[in-house]
Amino acid sequence: MAAPMTPPPERFNFAQHLFALNAARAGKTAYIDDAGTLSYGQLTERARRVATALQAMGLRREERVLLLMLDTADWPVAFLGCLHAGIVPVCVNTLLTAADYAYMLAHSRARAALVSGALLKTLQAAMESGGHELQQVVVSRATEPLPAGMSAFERLLDAAPAEAAADTAADDIAFWLYSSGSTGRPKGTVHTHANPYWTVETYAKQVLQLREDDLVFSAAKLFFAYGMGNGLTFPLSAGATTVLMAERPTPAAVFQRLKQHRPTVFYGVPTLYAGMLAAPDLPAKSEVALRVCTSAGEALPREIGERYAAHFGCDILDGIGSTEMLHIFLSNAPGDVHYGTSGRPVPGYDIELRGDDGGPVPDGEVGDLYIRGASAALMYWSQREKSQSTFQGGWTRSGDKYSRDARGIYTYAGRSDDMLKVSGLYVSPFEVEAALIQNAAVLEAAVIGIVDDDGLTKTKAYVVLKPGHAAGPEMEATLKAFVKDKLAPYKYPRRIEFLAELPKTATGKIQRFKLREREAAA
Repeated sequence: MAAPMTPPPERFNFAQHLFALNAARAGKTAYIDDAGTLSYGQLTERARRVATALQAMGLRREERVLLLMLDTADWPVAFLGCLHAGIVPVCVNTLLTAADYAYMLAHSRARAALVSGALLKTLQAAMESGGHELQQVVVSRATEPLPAGMSAFERLLDAAPAEAAADTAADDIAFWLYSSGSTGRPKGTVHTHANPYWTVETYAKQVLQLREDDLVFSAAKLFFAYGMGNGLTFPLSAGATTVLMAERPTPAAVFQRLKQHRPTVFYGVPTLYAGMLAAPDLPAKSEVALRVCTSAGEALPREIGERYAAHFGCDILDGIGSTEMLHIFLSNAPGDVHYGTSGRPVPGYDIELRGDDGGPVPDGEVGDLYIRGASAALMYWSQREKSQSTFQGGWTRSGDKYSRDARGIYTYAGRSDDMLKVSGLYVSPFEVEAALIQNAAVLEAAVIGIVDDDGLTKTKAYVVLKPGHAAGPEMEATLKAFVKDKLAPYKYPRRIEFLAELPKTATGKIQRFKLREREAAA
């Protein structure tokens, strides 16, 4: 059992907690976005004004507000304003369809929506589906006249600041995050006011060790659990400054911020790191000021981590977290980096690997990953069966397969529903993918199982090649031989198909289920 940490008080409002921590930093820059800067004092005052305005609109404690906003300084203002008032922001992915938002509006029963002007038309299309309880729409940074009945976010800031925060308990509902959902409908994951506090006390303080003089930049967006910690709860708890970027995190867009603002801490995902290293305009080490980088979302291939560290002289701390646990619970750490692994348990979290019988598995064998820690979500809203399957007593079932070595270091073996049995033996798709990506011609790879004419499961790889390399039978034979040389022979992909790009979620995770659907339809 991990050593106990100091819990928050029983009556606890996370927004008020952050404002109190930064009361002496009123003049310091909290956020830099594409439009300018926002100081800590302005952040506190504007969030309190939003709290007053939302209450004046008739919103009451624990009612939901859809938060559909791009990464600008208005996002933390809106989010913290909701928490300050005891109103629950439902933070949603900005890259979804109108049908997705229609479902989320109906499922969350949101009474109001805070939306970026660039996303308003998509929200309006969702509203036309009906079945929701939306009464107010507030638009941030609109570039066109607003439709009748809608108001500008800037008007909320005309309200008098609410000095007193809602008298919330540490275990009161604070916000929702929708899981990315590899299949079926996304799940509304419910978090408390104490949960972000615990991610700060564990990962942020014990592993990341942010400093007040850090300038941080996250490619992962604020609506994502990983991005929320990176760009809001962690830097605001340390008194650091954060760079926000509204546009999609392409390598070119990331390079621009790394060179212009020179952040000291950068948070990325494996697919982005791979794209950065393959880009012709990769900045030189002298053009950036990085001291630490992190990765999550999927396991970081060893080859990517080692090449990045060699180029920039800055390690990537690869780890695994989840929407359900709010941030990272297994991680590499400064001075203790083992590329190709997820490192060790973050202080404050207990980890177990369990076999099919529910018992512990010995070192070196693959098991299902379970986590115990204070940042676990309360439930999936209105989904009892899925909640009971995931949240089991004090433990959270991650749905990931892992192995642990004698040193206590954990290595990813794939999602539980992605594991393949080939020739009677389990094969981790990630292990095959990690081997493929070591080839100099391969940018990305995804592996699934296919059934041959004899009804037997074999591995198939979908590969994206780097520019300058030609797909075809010769390349397929080369890659098969390359994997055979790296892994046990039965693990090599029996078939390889070359694609221009792999299907991914908005947070950069490869959607292998779409590849399986593609195979089934062929």
